[in-house]
Parts: sequence; structure tokens; C-alpha cells
Amino acid sequence: MNERQIELQMPNDSTEPAIVGNTMLPDVASEKLHRKLVEAAYRWVLKNSSCGVAFKELNTNACNGEYPDVIGFGAWGHSVLIECKTSRSDFHADKKKSFRKTPSLGMGTQRFYCCPTGLLKVKDLPDGWGLIYVNEKLKPKCVHSPYKGNIGERHSGFEKNIKAEHGLMYSALRRLHLRGRIDEIYEAPQP
Repeated sequence: MNERQIELQMPNDSTEPAIVGNTMLPDVASEKLHRKLVEAAYRWVLKNSSCGVAFKELNTNACNGEYPDVIGFGAWGHSVLIECKTSRSDFHADKKKSFRKTPSLGMGTQRFYCCPTGLLKVKDLPDGWGLIYVNEKLKPKCVHSPYKGNIGERHSGFEKNIKAEHGLMYSALRRLHLRGRIDEIYEAPQP
């Protein structure tokens, strides 16, 4: 099977990990699938969400214990969080986290789940969350966004944990500083 065209199929009850062909993905394969979903979500957030910078799986102790799969940042405090899920059990486990139970503790003004096509349904989503499907060719497509539509009907976004977001950005910039690369931010962008 072509590395770029991993076939994504879900079991009938959609409670188990994804399946490649007729074989259930072991943990290693599930991690590989997760990485592919993260890459697709990263491309999506930079291309479709007014975010000029994004981080993927940035592990830092400078935040609230939330380690976003993808988080993008734009002007005027705009931020988009994307959580990638390879199984329904992983999706349900996510609901138990403190920053999901109390949304103001979490990151992201806008929040999305990203999964293989059909794993999750719009009716499964918590209030205010969007949904991005990734097809067998690893192409992401937003199938539900509560942030679009008539002003009176769309979700205005979440109250977010600014300290956690600043902690994450601080950690990323600090890493550049420690590597002697912080001066590069003063250079004009290359076309």
C-alpha cells in the first residue's frame, strides 16, 4: 500500500481503532495514523483558518497540561485548536479531561476534532466544536463548522485559557532563543 494513500476504514460499530485493509491497526500503526491525521490537520489550519502560524504536538510544561495535536494562531487573539482521533474510545476519553469539562480552561477560540472520514458524526460533538474528516488520500475537509453562517446562529467561539496559549508560545520562542535562532524573527520574510 502506498505510504501517501493509507486506506482508512472503520469497523461497523466505530468503537475500535482504524483498520487498514482487513487488519486492525496495532498501537504502532494507530500512532502512525495519528501522525498522518496531525499532518493533515496542520496543513488545514494554515490554509483554511486565518492562522499564520501553527504548532503540532508541541510538548511543553509551560501550559495547563493540554498538549494540542495542532494549534494555530492568527491576528487579534484568534486561535484554532484541532484534536486528532483515531478511535471513538479515544474521543470519549478526551471528554474526561479537565479542560474539556470546563472549556474555559482549554486552548483555542475555535475547536475542531479531526478523524478518518466517518469515525465521528456531527451529533457526537460537544457544543461549539467543528469536525474535519481526512480521506484515504490524506486530504482534510471540514464537514462541520459552528463558526460559519448567520451571526445569530453561529458559535462565537470559546472563552480560552490565554495563559496556557501564552505559555505554549513562550516555550516555542524560548527554544529558538536557546538555539541562538531568535534573531531570525527580525529578518524580512523570504518570498
